[in-house]
Amino acid sequence: MMPSGSVHHDAGTGPVRRPLLATAATASGLAWGAARGGVLLLGVAAVVGGVAPVLVAWLTRAVLDGVGGGALVSELVILGAALALTGVLVAVLPQFEQFLRAEVDRAASRLGMERLHAAVDRLVGLGRFEDPHFLDRLRLAGDSVRSPAEIVEAKLAVARGLLVLAGFLGSLLLLSPVMALVVVVAAVPTLLAELALSRRRVGMTVDITPAERRELFYNDLLTSVAAAKEVRLFGAGAFLRARMMTERRTADRARRATDRRELFAQGGLAVLAAVVAGGGLVWAVRSAHTRALSVGDVSLFILAVAGVQGALGTVISALAWAHQRLLLIDHYRAVLTAEPDLPTPSVPRPVPPLRHGIELRDVWFRYSDDHPWVLSGVNLTIPAGTSTALVGRNGAGKSTLVKLLCRFYDPTRGAVLWDGVDLRELDPRQLRERITAVFQDFVEYDLSAGENIGIGDVGRIGDPDRIHLAARRAGIHADLVALPYGYDTLLSRMFMTETDRSDPRTGVVLSGGQWQRLALARAFVRDARDLMILDEPSAGLDAAAEYEVHAGLRQHRVGRTSVLISHRLGAVRDADSIVVLDAGVVTERGRHPELLAAEGTYATLFRLQAAGYTGEDDAPEPERPMDVVP
Repeated sequence: MMPSGSVHHDAGTGPVRRPLLATAATASGLAWGAARGGVLLLGVAAVVGGVAPVLVAWLTRAVLDGVGGGALVSELVILGAALALTGVLVAVLPQFEQFLRAEVDRAASRLGMERLHAAVDRLVGLGRFEDPHFLDRLRLAGDSVRSPAEIVEAKLAVARGLLVLAGFLGSLLLLSPVMALVVVVAAVPTLLAELALSRRRVGMTVDITPAERRELFYNDLLTSVAAAKEVRLFGAGAFLRARMMTERRTADRARRATDRRELFAQGGLAVLAAVVAGGGLVWAVRSAHTRALSVGDVSLFILAVAGVQGALGTVISALAWAHQRLLLIDHYRAVLTAEPDLPTPSVPRPVPPLRHGIELRDVWFRYSDDHPWVLSGVNLTIPAGTSTALVGRNGAGKSTLVKLLCRFYDPTRGAVLWDGVDLRELDPRQLRERITAVFQDFVEYDLSAGENIGIGDVGRIGDPDRIHLAARRAGIHADLVALPYGYDTLLSRMFMTETDRSDPRTGVVLSGGQWQRLALARAFVRDARDLMILDEPSAGLDAAAEYEVHAGLRQHRVGRTSVLISHRLGAVRDADSIVVLDAGVVTERGRHPELLAAEGTYATLFRLQAAGYTGEDDAPEPERPMDVVP
């Protein structure tokens, strides 16, 4: 019998015991929910497939005994016709089942992938996506759900095998109860071995998943356009290829060891089955010689032994395969039933328009207990309707603070308040509906130009007027109109759209500065949000474009709540408030003239940058290396 449960390690938690019966119900539910009619037809086919071989054996016996016993020709014709029709059914049934299995599997896989990605989309924060254990589990879940109907197929295979087994075993019992017992007992080691091998193979699959993920990472570096320039310029191809092949060899060694065990185990079991069948054949021949069995009985015995062994093999293989698949599909079930990555209230408070401001109250944060503190007791107020700039050295905590504002993480200690309400009391999705942002590591989607902007507000992705207005405000409209298909041009050379399939101009790659403006347009399409976050919004722009963008942003920020992060301090000097972060704490706060007069970190950074433009030699020496962007 299949074990009732198995011990796993959930992402971010300790070991948990998940019953395989519940996992089987999950997999079967996918097939039933996606293709109920197909599952029913497969069930009918399994019953017919289980009865037909036994019927063939008995009809064969009847024909042989009829021929030897002088039966009427008409009786033999009827028996022969029945045998022929049954043979046709046995021959055609596998093709029909193969078609049904493919249909059910495709439907179940679609439903499974939809549910898997819906579960991933329900994750509130970013922590799980930075957890390698969860990423490994997610990959296993995605692989296992590509053929979720296999569990239903395995169940039906077991049912069919049991029907065949019952028919042939009953036949064998009539001829020789002792041989029936021997055949059944000989199958017990096969069952135990197959279940042990399935557990070992699943364990191997889980163990090599990190190596496979690293191999995929190196493969992407070697084949992606994003890394192609550096890989070729630095001559890193051989180095990365060696790393990739090392990971492949590691995974292959584990597979080879498992295959070797299966070879010896299954080879030995096959020899045992052959010995049992051979011994039974010797007994049948001797019994026929003494006329204890008729010719028809011998044929039935041979077919029955083969049928019992085949049915037992089918049942055992199906059970072992189902056991292996269930252990893998359990990763899928674990993702679907995982606890929320961030706590959400059962009855969240409404998220009103921002009236007073956002407050960080004694906020401490680190990414795990093993990591250092990124923020160490930050107290900061961002008044509504004002612009606040965050500046500081790399690693000061600026981007982490932005993640907390968007509630991608919760503070380890302290609280972030929206008009006095802790963000943990709000619905994260409603909160984010009130925020727009340009992130420093914005995404370059392999979509059309219009979709790349419209994805910033998917409800308006089909509104060209809104998209064009956002592009104009970001200064990218003219560039996009000039593309081969305008806003419908695919911004990628990775694949084609139906529109440009036959056009040699398929796909366009924008420059870094154009992508920067497009990302800004993506934020502008989410107009009338309460909070705008601009994390290095002009990092990829030339001086003229940077001036133009920040001039537009200054106009846009008037009367709006905004947070601006930039290493180019000239871009933040007109902010209503400039906050200096250093080593996770707020060290300075004020307007540009006040901070210059204070002669602190901000003044040092600003004068260093100014010296880079003016060529002055009397710039202050920094106390330690810092990011200075001239």
